[in-house]
Amino acid sequence: MATVKELLRAESDGTLSFGDYTLTSKTKLDNFEFEGDLYKVKTFAEITKLEKNGMFVYESVPGSAVENFKETDREVEFEVSAPEDVQFTLELEPDSEYEVFIDEASAGKMTTNLSGKLSVSIELNANESAAVKVVKR
Repeated sequence: MATVKELLRAESDGTLSFGDYTLTSKTKLDNFEFEGDLYKVKTFAEITKLEKNGMFVYESVPGSAVENFKETDREVEFEVSAPEDVQFTLELEPDSEYEVFIDEASAGKMTTNLSGKLSVSIELNANESAAVKVVKR
């Protein structure tokens, strides 16, 4: 999967794509306006982080490329690629149960902590991607 060379871009289908794990030094893009909100991305080989209006949205270790990121009240959906296994954290509703799907297969139900964080690990090889869907139960 290709990295997002623009660091952050709006797609024609109303989703966002962000992240470039091939960068050797931390690079960021600030004040990206999308649907009335301001986004900020920081990305490079070690980490990718997305913020919306100054609030945490997504973070991965190592860095990743995320395509077609869509967030609603009940679910988050995107495709992620990285050069190796990746762990990502999402900011969701605090103390709530979610079911995580990886490539349409359930990876199980998970409960967010009091701050709303949900962390998931995915096994990936270079040039592989995984479709992720996190649904509130």
